[in-house]
Amino acid sequence: MIFPFVSHLILAGLLGIHSQIVTVSEVSVKAGGSISIPCLYELTYKNDVKYLCKGRVFWTCSVITNERFSISDDTNKGIFTVTINDLRDEDTSSYYWCAVKIIGMSDVKKRFQLSVTSGMPSLYVGQQEISAFDRGSVTIRCHSEYTEGAQWCRLSILGRSCATGPTGSIDGTAVTINSSVPKVFTVTMSKLRTESSGWYLCVNRHSEMPVHVTVHELPSTTSTTISPTTARPSPTTTQYSSLRTSAAPHTAHPTNSTINGTGGESLQEHKSSKVTILTTTLVLLLLVVLAAFFGWRMMMKRRDKNKPEGSAIAAGSQIGSDPDVHYATIAHTQHAAAQQQQENIPEESVTYSTIVIKNSVRQMIEPVDGSVIYSTLHTKTE
Repeated sequence: MIFPFVSHLILAGLLGIHSQIVTVSEVSVKAGGSISIPCLYELTYKNDVKYLCKGRVFWTCSVITNERFSISDDTNKGIFTVTINDLRDEDTSSYYWCAVKIIGMSDVKKRFQLSVTSGMPSLYVGQQEISAFDRGSVTIRCHSEYTEGAQWCRLSILGRSCATGPTGSIDGTAVTINSSVPKVFTVTMSKLRTESSGWYLCVNRHSEMPVHVTVHELPSTTSTTISPTTARPSPTTTQYSSLRTSAAPHTAHPTNSTINGTGGESLQEHKSSKVTILTTTLVLLLLVVLAAFFGWRMMMKRRDKNKPEGSAIAAGSQIGSDPDVHYATIAHTQHAAAQQQQENIPEESVTYSTIVIKNSVRQMIEPVDGSVIYSTLHTKTE
């Protein structure tokens, strides 16, 4: 009687049958990829050291310290997550243990199996972490070689809650499983609540694939009123939701915030009205400048049109050999049109006149250009 009982205790210790940790059973990942494995524990152990151990038997397993392996611990929810990057052939068909170090007692542990394949694994998802909103819905595509008997389960420290039929529910959340597409079964969770957040599993006959769903509260729009004596608004509240995958960074979705002025007008509308007024003023100013410019041009054209076609008069004076005699010459130069008309006048129609006064010397010189010559005289004073 004693021997079977002792054997049972030894077997339980080796295989972790009565484990206080809940995790996956078997996962399959393509070489070069990565995988996150949730390990749920009782909050009693939140301050204890968590680690990952590799080996078929726990007592002979080796603690993993490789940089390709990392552990993050959420002590509020009692979950530590093991992430393995750049999976290699050497990692295939290996047994790992999620474990918690207990001082003075046997460590708490739970074993899972990891398989690494060169081709596509028998079960995988496009993303391991999905974000949704309260009272909304979310859809997960589980790519599976076997879709018959597909399940969608939720992990908790108490065990698993699973939906197996086309329709069902898990903890009050409606679940629909659609297997109409070959090698894919689609899971839709609707009427989500914030309490629906947690780790779930796509399950087929051979493998499991963990998926983490985070349900956020609906974003709220916060309005901040600016009082007349306040030049700077108080900060608005911005909420973020994230969508994380094992191969992609987080994506944040900030909610919209509106800041209203004292008259109920938003700052955006106020800025828009200012821009409209400024644009209108600049357009009117441009029209005034253009009107003034064209008016000035018209005035200049009128003045040039009304300007008489006068003739240029050139005057000059000279002193002859006799210092007492002065000669003054005035040349009346006509414009080109007048000259053209002058050329048609016979030479006999041009009259030259000379006036001689006492002791004066006359001089008449006909310019080369054919313009009319006026002779002036200078009278010598006795």
